[in-house]
Amino acid sequence: MNTKHYRHIFFDLDHTIWDFDKNAEETLQELFVIHELDKIGLSSADAFIETYTRNNHSLWAQYHVGKITKDYLREARFRTTFLDLGVQPDLIPVGFEDEYVKLCPTKTNLFPDAHEVLTYLKGKYTMHLISNGFKESTEIKIAGSNISHYFDQIIISEAVGVNKPDKAIFEHALGLAGAVKDEGIMIGDSIEADIRGALNFGMDAIYFNPAQLSKPDDVPVQINNLKELMELL
Repeated sequence: MNTKHYRHIFFDLDHTIWDFDKNAEETLQELFVIHELDKIGLSSADAFIETYTRNNHSLWAQYHVGKITKDYLREARFRTTFLDLGVQPDLIPVGFEDEYVKLCPTKTNLFPDAHEVLTYLKGKYTMHLISNGFKESTEIKIAGSNISHYFDQIIISEAVGVNKPDKAIFEHALGLAGAVKDEGIMIGDSIEADIRGALNFGMDAIYFNPAQLSKPDDVPVQINNLKELMELL
C-alpha cells in the first residue's frame, strides 16, 4: 500500500474508534436492572441486548442512506425490540429511549489500542472525524473519551445536513481540511457509508473489520484491529 501521498486521515467514530456495541451493552445492562425488565417478561439482559443490537444496526443502515429519519430511528429501535421479545405495548417503559440516549454517550470504551494508534498517526498526518452520529451525543462521546485533541476537523452529518455515503459530506470534509482527494484516506467500519462512500467519491479507504466478516471484492483494504494501521500507514 503506497502511503506517500496521504496527508489527511478521515476516521469514522462509532464502531471504529468508540466501541458502540460495548458501550451500548453496558448501558442496557444498567437500564435492564433500573427498569426491572425481568418483571415484564424479559428473561435476560443478554437476549434484550442481542435483539436491540440487531434492530439498531438495521435501522442505522437505513439512516445512512436516507431511508429513515433520526426521529424514526429513535422511536423504533427500542419499541421494535420490546415487541420482538413479546412485551405488550402498554408495558414498554416510558422514556426508555431518552434514558438510553442520555447515558450511553457518557460511556468511554474505545477499541483496543485506540489512543496508541491515534497518537502515532497524529505524529505523521493531519486527522479528522466524519461521523453519521447525532450532534449532541457525538460531542459527548468525543469529550468523554478524551480524543478530541487528535482531530483538526470534526464533521458531524447532522450538523452538515447530509450523511455518508453521500459525496457531499466528503467534499465538505475535504474543504474544511484544505485537502484534495488524493491526499486523504477514510477509515471506517461501514462498507456502505464509509468505504463505498469514500471510494465512489474518489478517495481511498480502509475497512475496519474487527468481527472479521467476509470482505466484499470491491473493498480493497481491510484491517481487523486498529494497531494494523501503524504498519499500513
